[in-house]
Amino acid sequence: MSDTVAIIDDEASVRDAVSMLLETNGYTVAAYASATEFLNAPFAPGVIVSDVRMPETTGLDLVQRLKSKDDPRPVILLTGHGDIEMAVQALKLGAYDFIEKPFELDRLLSSVASAIKTSVTSLKTTLELQELKGRYGSLSERQRDTMHLLIRGMSNKEIGLELGISPRTVEIHRTWVMTRMQAKSMAELVRMGLALGLA
Repeated sequence: MSDTVAIIDDEASVRDAVSMLLETNGYTVAAYASATEFLNAPFAPGVIVSDVRMPETTGLDLVQRLKSKDDPRPVILLTGHGDIEMAVQALKLGAYDFIEKPFELDRLLSSVASAIKTSVTSLKTTLELQELKGRYGSLSERQRDTMHLLIRGMSNKEIGLELGISPRTVEIHRTWVMTRMQAKSMAELVRMGLALGLA
């Protein structure tokens, strides 16, 4: 399995036990003593299993930090009995799952297996969106204006009036937009616009 399961726990005994369980079941594991140590490590696609209550950066802080960076990796939180409220809050912020300690081994394994599937899909989506943003970034300002108006359903003539240019010039911009965005049809361009939050 190429995906890595990152284990973050300030207790060495928990890190070792969870690492051993996952490695025995065929996963590649990377263990970290703190969220800070994990955040400073190179990006590796996969899943994150983190304790909720840790000094400095908590599991909740970690989820918020990853979300703010559009990190696609699912986060599974390990929580003590008193941390359920914090775990529920983390789910609202986008954590994938939380598991109460002491946990059933099968419960953790099934959550990790399910999260890996989600991770593959969300990583693909994130990479596609980054590529789309790159293509959009390669457009000139006038081409972007043209794209915005195209995905609003305006004709070349209407776009020309809006931008103060001839329909022929609009046609040239339109061709460049379709080429640079790698859109095969107007419908595809509209879908790209929606993905980029332009529509």
